[in-house]
Amino acid sequence: MKSDLLEIITEIKKFRDERDWKQFHDSKNLAICLNIESAELLETFLWKKSEDANIEQVKNELADVFYSAFLLADNYGFDVKDMILNKLKINEIKYPIDKSRGSNKKYNEF
Repeated sequence: MKSDLLEIITEIKKFRDERDWKQFHDSKNLAICLNIESAELLETFLWKKSEDANIEQVKNELADVFYSAFLLADNYGFDVKDMILNKLKINEIKYPIDKSRGSNKKYNEF
C-alpha cells in the first residue's frame, strides 16, 4: 500500500509542478482548499438521500479532497500510512470496543 500512496503523491506533484502551481500550494492554502473541496463533497449529498447522490460527482469531489490532503501531508513530510495507523491506535484507546460498539457517542460521553 505504501508504494500505492507514494505513486499517487508523485503523480499529484507531477501534475502540480507541470503547471507551476507549487507557489500556490503552501500549507495554509492547501488547508483552505481541503475545506472547500470537503464542502463540495457535502454538496453532492445536499437535499438527497445518500443513495441518491451522483456517484461520479462523489468520486470526483472525494478525489479533490485526497489531492489537497495528500499535498498538505507531503508539505510537512508526513507519512500518510503511519499517520493514519497512529491515529487508529489513539482512537482504539479512546473508543474501546466494549464501550463504543454500536454507539455513536463521543469518547468523553461513555
